[in-house]
Amino acid sequence: MVTERKAPRVNGFIGLLVAAFLIYFAIHSLHHAPTWAVVLLYVIALVILSGIVVVQPNQAKAVVFFGGYLGTLHKSGLWLTVPLSTRRTVSLRVRNFNSERLTVNDKDGNPVEIAAVVVFKVIDTAAALFEVDDYLNFVQVQSEAGIRHVASQYPYDTYGKGGYSLREHTSEIAEVLQSELQERLEVSGVKVMEARLTHLTYASEIAGAMLQRQQATAIVAAREMIVEAAVGMVKMAIRKLEEDGVVELDEERKANMVNNLMVSITSERASQPVINTGTLY
Repeated sequence: MVTERKAPRVNGFIGLLVAAFLIYFAIHSLHHAPTWAVVLLYVIALVILSGIVVVQPNQAKAVVFFGGYLGTLHKSGLWLTVPLSTRRTVSLRVRNFNSERLTVNDKDGNPVEIAAVVVFKVIDTAAALFEVDDYLNFVQVQSEAGIRHVASQYPYDTYGKGGYSLREHTSEIAEVLQSELQERLEVSGVKVMEARLTHLTYASEIAGAMLQRQQATAIVAAREMIVEAAVGMVKMAIRKLEEDGVVELDEERKANMVNNLMVSITSERASQPVINTGTLY
């Protein structure tokens, strides 16, 4: 595996001064020096100028000399590196990749539409240039593959059964996705800074059925809460009446009171009170 290292370099202004001096000396030697010497001075100056390179902020230049990787220039400025070498530019800026909306089967086999944004940057220029054919395309393909794999490992929703789900545990899923993508993109010299889901929904062919299921689940959960609260209120009412000695209730009267209170509390409509002036017997 090709690993990044520093390219040989000196201050570029030194190279410019040396080349300018050689050209100046060659011009003034035209009349009293051999032609081959003057030509040689020009050639040396041109060779030195071929090693001049400008590095922009947050960019790097990988230096390749006749097929061999010599190193990378990271620091911005004007530099003189190995003459007659080629330089390949790599951006070190932070980039975003927005995936397409992918249709994937979740852990339960339900088709879901999912998309994510991946924030990344190049940290190893040698790996990015020489270990993969096109690192930007590699990031795109591997990111979509990673998103598909993570989506297939978790259900869309657990419906209160416990465990992670794509819908409820977005932070945890983001951490898993980031780790998955970092492992896949390690070979390309890319660091994944963040990966988060930007779109998550059931596929259109089952969206209606799943919406009904969610609504039914919500209704059941609400009913459970209402019933639990109603039971507590009924217990408190009966205990309070008995402690204060307001009325003595036998088992049949308790059962009747429990029935009336439960119906009154859990009913969706306002209850209509009935005044009983007689007795239960």
